[in-house]
Amino acid sequence: MKLLRVGTAGAERPALLDAEGVLRDLTGVVADIDGALLADDAALGRIRTAAEAGELPALDATGLRVGPPIARIGKVVCIGLNYHDHARETGAEPPSEPVVFLKAADTVVGPHDTVLVPRGSRKTDWEVELAVVIGRTARYLGSHEEALAHVAGYAVAHDVSEREFQIERGGTWDKGKNCETFNPLGPWLVTADEVPDPQALALKLWVNGELKQDGSTADQIFPVAEVVRYVSQFMTLYPGDVVNTGTPAGVALGRPEPKPFLRAGDVVELEVEGLGRQRQEFKDA
Repeated sequence: MKLLRVGTAGAERPALLDAEGVLRDLTGVVADIDGALLADDAALGRIRTAAEAGELPALDATGLRVGPPIARIGKVVCIGLNYHDHARETGAEPPSEPVVFLKAADTVVGPHDTVLVPRGSRKTDWEVELAVVIGRTARYLGSHEEALAHVAGYAVAHDVSEREFQIERGGTWDKGKNCETFNPLGPWLVTADEVPDPQALALKLWVNGELKQDGSTADQIFPVAEVVRYVSQFMTLYPGDVVNTGTPAGVALGRPEPKPFLRAGDVVELEVEGLGRQRQEFKDA
């Protein structure tokens, strides 16, 4: 299933995109798309049954904003330097264990919402990523099979980063990762049954129409199953939590000088195979 939330910010309602590309209203079946829903097999079953029976009313998508596909996200866990080609382009050694950092849940916005270039920023960068959405409480998972059984689905994430704040201003990466609007998510949550192999997905990103990133999750240093298993050893993952699994080569940071960092007026488009497409215009904060 392709689950999403539509409407003005803070007042989104649950919806489903059917196999014919028609937007369907879920408000008569479930209250919202959140961790509680993803952990409730019966509620997910009601959605499937209603969709298959043709009982869901169509929505007019004209002019309708698409919000983040998950409400009330508890935390966003991110994995850094998780593609062989990205490690090479930044001159970093491939890590021996996953590099883990957090983004605040309030950085999450809709897939087509405006992204704000922070005040004082000189090095705002792009990163297309595969996001994993957790569906069952995960702690101390013991195998890759167990890890994947805790995944509710997948989505497109844009892990926007400010490299000067992240790398040159001291401390941890947090200052360059948690600026307002720095995690567009969606358009859809695609349930795990529709993604048989998360290590076989193409990722692409364009800036002002120019292809900048063109990679595959096959190049991940630590695959999705290992990322979820590993993270569960250090923190509990709850239904509705999001794990951003890293970006392939092609970011501005890895380009020759002068590096083409983002400015107000730039337009970024990105997609992950089978998971939909995003588009954001950048403006000054």
